[in-house]
This record gives sequence, C-alpha cells and structure tokens, in this order.
Amino acid sequence: MPTIELDEASVRVPLPGRGEREVLAPTTLTLTERRIGVIGANGSGKSTLARLLNGLVRPTSGRVSVEGRDVVREGAAVRRLVGFCFTDPAAQLVMPTCVEDIELSLRRRVADGTTRRARAMEVLAANGLADHAHDSVHSLSGGQRQLLALAGVLALDPTVVVADEPTTLLDRANTRRVGDTLFGLDQQLVLVTHDLDLAARCDRVLVVDAARVVADGSPSDSIAHYTGLVDR
Repeated sequence: MPTIELDEASVRVPLPGRGEREVLAPTTLTLTERRIGVIGANGSGKSTLARLLNGLVRPTSGRVSVEGRDVVREGAAVRRLVGFCFTDPAAQLVMPTCVEDIELSLRRRVADGTTRRARAMEVLAANGLADHAHDSVHSLSGGQRQLLALAGVLALDPTVVVADEPTTLLDRANTRRVGDTLFGLDQQLVLVTHDLDLAARCDRVLVVDAARVVADGSPSDSIAHYTGLVDR
C-alpha cells in the first residue's frame, strides 16, 4: 500500500480582527493500511485532515506527503496519486450526461475523442452505469450520482481514494451499495464517515475531536472512544 505521511501538519484560518482559529492541530501520522477510517463530530477537523491528503487544503505549518511527494511543492503529482470524492456529487458532476462527465475527467489523459469516448464507456460499465451513459446526470438516483462521481475519480487510476462522507446524503440501500463499491477498490481508501458500520470495516480508524486526533487504532477501540465522546 502507499505511504501517506503527516509531519506536524496543522491548519489555521484567519479570523477578522481576532487572530487565527486552529482547524487542525499539529498532527503526525504515517498511514499505510489499505482501509483507513476517519470519524468525528461535525466541525471536528476530520474533513480538513482528509483534504490535506491531496492538497485541497494546504498545511499552515508542517508537511504532508504521499509516496514521498510533498503536497505543496509537488501538488500536481500528488493529485494524480490521490483522487478525492466529495460528500455531494454535485460538486463533481458538471457535464450534462454521464458519459460526457467521465470524458471530462479523461480529457488530459486521452487526447483522441473517439478513444476517450470508448474509455469513458468502459469506466461506466465497470461501475454498473453503462445503461445510463447518455442519461442526464440529474435523472440519476442519489446513489447513482455518487457512483458516477466516484467513477470519474477512478477513471484517472489514482493510487489512493479519499472519500469525504460519501454516504451522508444517501438512504440505507444506496449507502450499502456505495460502501461495497468503496471497500471493493484495489486502491488505498481513506474514508471520512459518520457511519460507524462503515468505519468498522476499516483496518484502522482515527478519531478527530476539537481539531486533534484523539484516538488511533483498531476499529473497535476507536469507535468505542468516539461513542464515549458522544455520550459525554
């Protein structure tokens, strides 16, 4: 599996007239497991942690690297390694139809239009969406839209997939479908989630609370720590 490293990485944001707010305290981690879960309350800093991994958020101090590549100095290379799937697929789906959206993902990798269309159809088929290739993205169910957004990420063959609460907007059946797809990936998965059943399927789980990683271990131990925080 790839190696993701955070070395005293922190994130602070300015507050008008009031200094700074610490969104993520200095954090040091080495992530090598295949399935890594990140859980915590809303506003705890877990999404900030996830976004550091491909440079969507830059560290205010410290360093983040993926396979030895620094997310600040080598941002383009890191983004090729780390695909990011957002909570709301609307943040990623910008083209009218499913096949056009996948083609957009491939535009820099596949120059020839005919070849790009063929490759896009292969990606849709691999993700169970071939029958929807020419459908409007707005006609899809919530689960199908999330799978399409994920397919757009996977089309670029990343080494790591970071999924930031990908099932939050889904019903139970679609949560199971998207979860099964994520856990079936060959790539390393970093999964930010409120769904403790999904977190329990990971190899390692981090708990983020008040901008700090407060637990890091097996799913059972970390989930127990988190539920203890919630029950306080």
